[in-house]
Amino acid sequence: MKLPKEFEQRMRSMLGESEYSAYEACLDRHASSALRVNTRKVTTSEWEKISPFTMRRVPWISNGYYYDYADAPSKHPYYYAGLYYLQEPSAMTPASLLPIEEGDRVLDLCAAPGGKSTELAAKLKGTGLLVANDISATRAKALLKNLELFGATNVLVISEESGALADRFAGYFDKILVDAPCSGEGMFRKQPAIMKNWEQYGTGYYNDLQKQILPQAAAMLKPGGLMLYSTCTFAPLEDEETVAWLLKECPELELMPVIPEGREADYESYGFMTGRPDWMETPLEETVKCARLFPHRLEGEGHFTALFRKKTDAHATGIPDPFRGYCKPTSLPCELSEMLDILKLRDNRIDRNRIVIREERVYAMPEDMPSTVGLRVLRSGWYLGDAKKGRFEPSQAFAMGLFADEYPNVCKLPVNDPRVVRYLKCETLDTDGMQDGNVLICADEYPLGFARVKNASFKNRYLPGWRMM
Repeated sequence: MKLPKEFEQRMRSMLGESEYSAYEACLDRHASSALRVNTRKVTTSEWEKISPFTMRRVPWISNGYYYDYADAPSKHPYYYAGLYYLQEPSAMTPASLLPIEEGDRVLDLCAAPGGKSTELAAKLKGTGLLVANDISATRAKALLKNLELFGATNVLVISEESGALADRFAGYFDKILVDAPCSGEGMFRKQPAIMKNWEQYGTGYYNDLQKQILPQAAAMLKPGGLMLYSTCTFAPLEDEETVAWLLKECPELELMPVIPEGREADYESYGFMTGRPDWMETPLEETVKCARLFPHRLEGEGHFTALFRKKTDAHATGIPDPFRGYCKPTSLPCELSEMLDILKLRDNRIDRNRIVIREERVYAMPEDMPSTVGLRVLRSGWYLGDAKKGRFEPSQAFAMGLFADEYPNVCKLPVNDPRVVRYLKCETLDTDGMQDGNVLICADEYPLGFARVKNASFKNRYLPGWRMM
């Protein structure tokens, strides 16, 4: 791999000749393939029993697994059931190091395509609120799909500039993840085309973006809250230097050790490096609390992480107005009411007092849903389906947010049954053993989507845009 000359010179200076040689050599090896299990739907122990792939653990990610690329997990029905997300191992790190607790209000500020958001949603276990934002409306659509595929129900998906959100969500979030736009040096092996972008923009362009985004993100953090900053670059300007700049710009923030207390030796054995104040123009010793990942030290690509805490005596500037709904119905469509009556939900994910209908679409809102007036919203809450002339057609998102034991009219097909693939291709199935009504089609115990059965007639309601090709 021919590296940009300026980048090569800087890396030699940072790493020294011996370690740079190891870095350079690793670029000729294939990037590792990995998946991250959706622990909202399946535990790691359950996954290890049912996994059809040849796997081994990613040592620093509790639910991460390397797999053989030949296994093609993106074509397996379990992928369509949302049991895992395909993600480069180092990219799993930021969401794994942000300590999410059930009930938290969480913001993923630069969220597309959803690799980190899906893990944050899984950690919340259907509680609290996840606001997932990406400034690109096109990329935000991919983000929405991945969250719905993962069965996330307590979400608000937005496409806005960070400044617009800072004005609305001041002091609101318990946890914030900022996987910032960066020069992407850590991804050169996996995506060599990034080098052309690096040669065009360099590191200064992205550092300016980071300095714009980070103070706005900090403003949305509540006192005592945590914010994790990450990049996939090696450039000190975008890493330790940016950390030092933010601490000076926002004195209400303090830098925390990003590696969990007592686990420092473990992470060192995995190949993690501490932050490097000696690579800074003006060294700041406490940047050793940050963490660096290099592809020649571990089976993954390049990454940087830093963890900030807003001091508890910081001024709390207020919270957004509560959500007041768009069109809260006085009564629900009969078919929807009947469907809700037969559900046996494990938690209070659907409160009829928080159901709203907007342009025939029915949403169940999380308890902490804030006002979204004036924001570009792709999804607010759990999209249950469409109310049309008194009828109700359940959505794909509704099916993916359910567990098989929560809905009584279920058809569980063995995952290797040819009918599973036929269903995912939006084809018709025989109705032997199926009851009339909306049937939840599952691969083993895991929902794939709905079908409508009436008088032995089968109507496939799998979302056409998601169909297996």
